Amino acid sequence: MPPYLALSLAYWLHMLATVTWIGGLAALGILILPVAHLSLEPGAYADFIYRVQRRLDPVGWASLLVLVGSGLFQMSASPHYTGFLSVESRWAGAILAKHLVFLAMSGVSAYLTWGLLPRLGRVVLRQSRGLEAPEANRLLHEEARLVRLNLVLGVLVLGLTALARAS
Repeated sequence: MPPYLALSLAYWLHMLATVTWIGGLAALGILILPVAHLSLEPGAYADFIYRVQRRLDPVGWASLLVLVGSGLFQMSASPHYTGFLSVESRWAGAILAKHLVFLAMSGVSAYLTWGLLPRLGRVVLRQSRGLEAPEANRLLHEEARLVRLNLVLGVLVLGLTALARAS
């Protein structure tokens, strides 16, 4: 494959993964969570959010892997790239900041997937058996807050990308 086609493929995959990951966060944080909160009873709301997150998580993690792979390829092909942690230009500073924010997003996503979602699943299970789940509201609020945080971080990543491209 000619180098320009490989780089074009990497750009396309990177944009597709970005739209998928940040679009999923936007849909969840701006549309799904608020409407579900207003429309569903607390037990049904917890069950719904748990099921939606379980469906979105694999898409998000696949997007993350594509972003890492395509991003590394793009960076290695960039004439601005001068080495690991080399911050000798505005481009390098913006890319470093972007990667730090991306790592924060990944950390929040990891906590949601492997920390909060299993606890929410236990709440849903208890509620389905007619048992009390006093922590349900706290977990649902935490989940909504972290989804919104990740959306804000995602928008910041896009801004840092624009800053790097303009440099």
